[in-house]
Amino acid sequence: MNGAVDLTTRYLGLELKHPIVPSASPLSHTLDGIRRMEDAGASAVVMYSLFEEQIENESLSLEHYLNYGSESYAEALSYFPEPEAYSVGPEGYLELIRDAKAAVDIPIIGSLNGASPGGWTHYARQIQEAGADALELNIYHVAADPSLAGEDVERKYLDVLRDVREMVGIPLAVKLSPYFSSMANMAQRLARGGADGLTLFNRFYQPDFDLERLEVGPHLVLSSSEELRLPLRWIAILYGRVTADFALTTGVHTHVDVLKGLMAGASVTMLASELLRNGVWRITDIVEDMRAWMTEREYASVAQMKGSMSQQHVGDPESFERANYMRTLQSFRFDPTGLMI
Repeated sequence: MNGAVDLTTRYLGLELKHPIVPSASPLSHTLDGIRRMEDAGASAVVMYSLFEEQIENESLSLEHYLNYGSESYAEALSYFPEPEAYSVGPEGYLELIRDAKAAVDIPIIGSLNGASPGGWTHYARQIQEAGADALELNIYHVAADPSLAGEDVERKYLDVLRDVREMVGIPLAVKLSPYFSSMANMAQRLARGGADGLTLFNRFYQPDFDLERLEVGPHLVLSSSEELRLPLRWIAILYGRVTADFALTTGVHTHVDVLKGLMAGASVTMLASELLRNGVWRITDIVEDMRAWMTEREYASVAQMKGSMSQQHVGDPESFERANYMRTLQSFRFDPTGLMI
């Protein structure tokens, strides 16, 4: 292969130098953190999420913010940094975006977290005016009411997207959960409703039981590469069928994870746990490992690789669906003692 490997990719209309983007996390809570991610090679940064609850009550304490905010950054609670010069409220958030745009050269993607349509969406316009290059809608709703139908839950997502789309002209991505009864249909409706990109999947905070104290509380568990399989499968299914850019998040830790995401059809892969666990300079390592892998196998570019293992392009499309599930179950073998071979 002649020439250098081309790692550039396009996501939400942005030309990025490579497909590795830090997702919403405490790492973007300070200007210094954003600078360090750029220095480590990040191609863009997704800001930590600004919450609907924060906008409704700007005087929320940090403790209250943490209780509400654990699902904002896909993976971390105890890593939340000291607030330093920026408040955790809306005005501090907008100030940080303005300062980041003046201080770094990579795209800054804002993040709004909400569950219902309403006046909070006007902050989308202010995020745009602060200079954000794009906006991710991190919609989080636990449908705990038995009387709430699935269609009503889906409508919440579509209504939030509609209201924000009316407010801003910058590209919009919607960060989704995998818990829809028809994931493919919901993805298509969001794309038709104005989403330029879809981020799969949100890694929600899950409570745990403390049996000694008899309390329900948070329990921090960072992701692992094994969690890649769910978003990998769905991006591979949706690629070429839904007109939107895909970002794969949750379970991205190595260059192998990144390459799998690209082959499924993702435009970018997002990571947080790996950076929180091992430092932001892991971005540099992953980029170089990815470049070496592609060079050895004579891939010329990310564009050549993108979607090459999506459902539309593999030799066995059923491998993503029910038939392969049946074959997998039938493949189990046991020794005479009943242990799996």
